Amino acid sequence: VQLQACGGGLVQPGGSLRLSCAASGSIFSSAVMAWYRQAPGKQRELVASITSGGTTNYAGSVRGRFTISRDNAKNTVYLQMNSLKPEDTAVYYCKAVWRDNSYWGQGTLVTVSS
Repeated sequence: VQLQACGGGLVQPGGSLRLSCAASGSIFSSAVMAWYRQAPGKQRELVASITSGGTTNYAGSVRGRFTISRDNAKNTVYLQMNSLKPEDTAVYYCKAVWRDNSYWGQGTLVTVSS
């Protein structure tokens, strides 16, 4: 399984970005998909996750601002990020969990700055 994340960039506070993560392989539709982020000098943290059935979970710091979704026909998971804050600056990673296996994509950098 390979995961390819994209969509990061520089955005002003209050702005929006949408991250995408495309997965290869046949497990996508049955995998739990998640977005993590790692800010400089901090540990990687869970941002949001979505089950194969569409149940979502969010970190408290992003709830109400970020939305995770998935398109099983396109093997892609999205993270819509609105009302971005400087503290959202981080490298964002997508992750697939299927049975006892975890797969990580490469990160995409999100910088929120004026």
